[in-house]
Amino acid sequence: MPYLAPREPEQGDAWSAEAAARGRRGSQRIVHAGEVRAPAEVARLFDIADGEPVVVRRRVILLDDEPNELTDTYYPIAIARGTPLAGTAKIRGGAVTLLATLGHAGARVREDVTAGLPDEQEQEALRLTPSAPVLRLTRLTLDGDDKPIQVDRMVMPAQRQQLRYEISIG
Repeated sequence: MPYLAPREPEQGDAWSAEAAARGRRGSQRIVHAGEVRAPAEVARLFDIADGEPVVVRRRVILLDDEPNELTDTYYPIAIARGTPLAGTAKIRGGAVTLLATLGHAGARVREDVTAGLPDEQEQEALRLTPSAPVLRLTRLTLDGDDKPIQVDRMVMPAQRQQLRYEISIG
């Protein structure tokens, strides 16, 4: 849940804080940021045509300097064009905090998780064998008007992960 709520800019990002609380070092490497053509799944979630431009931030998430997750985060052009979301610099407080300061706070999230085997690029980036299972998590964040503001597509080695969900009822 800390990944969904805005933070104070001086707090840093949620991943680094979570890893530090466990006596470990969490960091990330941004391998690409900028405008791309929306992949089919992302276009469907944003309710735009396949191939329309979106902004993406592609990151390798590291735990103690070892690759732990691959994350591609997509934003609608109208929200992210010309903002730090379209650049490779680290965003103080994280992207969710920046989105909120831009007037785009998340109000609802839907996550879909599947399991499978890694493709060749994922094997190389995550240092996995072809038979090592991965989890694929797709997160859609919607604002208070149910408009999509962010899509995350994550790939994680299954044996290194624990997913925890807290759901408030009522």
